[in-house]
Amino acid sequence: MEYINKQYVIDYIQKVIPENNNELKKLEQYAKEHNVPIIHPEVAQMLKVLMSIKKPVRILEIGTAIGYSSILMAYCMDREGKIITIERRQEMIELATINVKANGFEDKITIVNGEAEEILPKIEEKFDFIFIDAAKSRYMEFLTYCLKYLTKDGVIVSDNVLYKGMIANDELVPRRQRTIVRKMRTYLDYICNDDKFESCIIPIGDGVAITTLRRGDK
Repeated sequence: MEYINKQYVIDYIQKVIPENNNELKKLEQYAKEHNVPIIHPEVAQMLKVLMSIKKPVRILEIGTAIGYSSILMAYCMDREGKIITIERRQEMIELATINVKANGFEDKITIVNGEAEEILPKIEEKFDFIFIDAAKSRYMEFLTYCLKYLTKDGVIVSDNVLYKGMIANDELVPRRQRTIVRKMRTYLDYICNDDKFESCIIPIGDGVAITTLRRGDK
């Protein structure tokens, strides 16, 4: 089970989404041919809309892969915008570095190599937009640091939060996935029910959560 929506719904949404530029389409084709997970087309479009609304200047991304989402966001930012993206896999770092350079974003995107839980404590900057798309069992750990670095009116976007529908239905959860599902449910319960947050869960792609701080809480 790859998607959380009916296939005809996905087909329609993806049909009406405008195509990305040729460079992003090349990355999409590479990801498809080499079975590299990148954000779903409808999630990519959502990010583009959020970029247009929020107009972030500083972005933190946890989970780079081949650099697709950071490059997509870079295209949507003003010239002075900067992105820091964290990736632990060396082979992905090498591919992402090539892709960032090919798209002319060497001065806009900084790729940091290492485990996120080791890199995050060392960051000393503030961000008005944070995108989490890494190990699903560690979202709560990531959030602890993200809250320290989030600006007053910043936004956190978390991808894959419905995890192939398993988060919403115990019957879909194999034994080996129970820990991930339990931890993701804890994460969603926290961001949706703690009074300091305003959050929503959107059932597109593999599930996306959007979170911001309530006014006056930071």
